[in-house]
Amino acid sequence: MPEMPEISQLPDVAITNCAAAVGAFFAGAFTELDGWRQALSNGDTEVRPAELDARVEALVRPALNDASPLFVGAGFIAAPGYVRGRDIHFAWWLGPQAGNSLLGSSSTATRLDLATRAYTDYVRDFRTLEWYQVPQSTNQTHVTGPYVDHLCTCEYIFTLTMPVRIGTDTPMLGVVGADVSVRRLESMVLPLFLAADQPLALVNAVDRVVISTEPTVQVGQLTAHSGNFMACSGLPFRVLVSPDSLPRF
Repeated sequence: MPEMPEISQLPDVAITNCAAAVGAFFAGAFTELDGWRQALSNGDTEVRPAELDARVEALVRPALNDASPLFVGAGFIAAPGYVRGRDIHFAWWLGPQAGNSLLGSSSTATRLDLATRAYTDYVRDFRTLEWYQVPQSTNQTHVTGPYVDHLCTCEYIFTLTMPVRIGTDTPMLGVVGADVSVRRLESMVLPLFLAADQPLALVNAVDRVVISTEPTVQVGQLTAHSGNFMACSGLPFRVLVSPDSLPRF
């Protein structure tokens, strides 16, 4: 018998539809990443920087330049030793920027240049960061966030990552990943949340708010809840009914 979604009470149709829509959104994103993962799992145990960059760019640039892109950034972060002569190598591209007040504007995908970015010291030991460490230790896909992306976009995002290995028992070559803005998810699922008879909120595993139709509960803050909730199958998210605001920190 398939495992039932976690619920506190029998959810109504609105909650079920919201949870299903969130699940479908992330399933589509991970399907894209899985195609990139398979393309990068080609048997190489070491690769030249320019060769890896060309392969990753060919994979992610079409998705970033799409007329209605799902991702705001995407690429591959190599494990130490995989890229010849380098301990840190980010093959990462950013989608077009439409009047970003801090980063300016661009009409096409551009390569992330860490040398031109502030707040880059923390990525020097990226192996301890959630978006890298969890896929490496679990060999599973992972969603980090929501959080404010000071490195690339300066907006609330999720980072989706997936381990890349030649085989299940081999060292990880790195992680393929993509950044998704909270605004993009909101544009897809908010109509369903608004259609419910009661205020709803989408929260992550630690009850940090992603989307809310309760005016006192803002994106990024922690929330409490009473009443129904439903887990989004396979994801670290839950849909809460009548969420209660808690002090922000």
